[in-house]
Amino acid sequence: MKKINVALVRLLQFVVFVVFIFVVITYFGAMILLPLDAVTLLVKLFGLVGLHGFIGAAIAIPAVAYLGLIVYRTPGLCPMIIETGVDLVKIGKAKVEAFNAIVNSVKA
Repeated sequence: MKKINVALVRLLQFVVFVVFIFVVITYFGAMILLPLDAVTLLVKLFGLVGLHGFIGAAIAIPAVAYLGLIVYRTPGLCPMIIETGVDLVKIGKAKVEAFNAIVNSVKA
């Protein structure tokens, strides 16, 4: 019976590990994809106005780059965003390691 309990705890530990990996990848992936999505939306908006895609991209890319520069120059914003992601990693690691104490108590 102890082996079944240990296996169940390890299975739940793996599920928690996978969930936190997914959350961290989604968080940092969203930070990368937000500017790309803004460029795409601006190019489509300029296309509705009547500008060609190349001209719209030539306008949209510097505009989004300037917005990125404003975000970068905002005091404390970039470190806070990175710190939030690192905190997600630390919380996930702590939660996965908490299962080891449960496994040790089940084995005893």
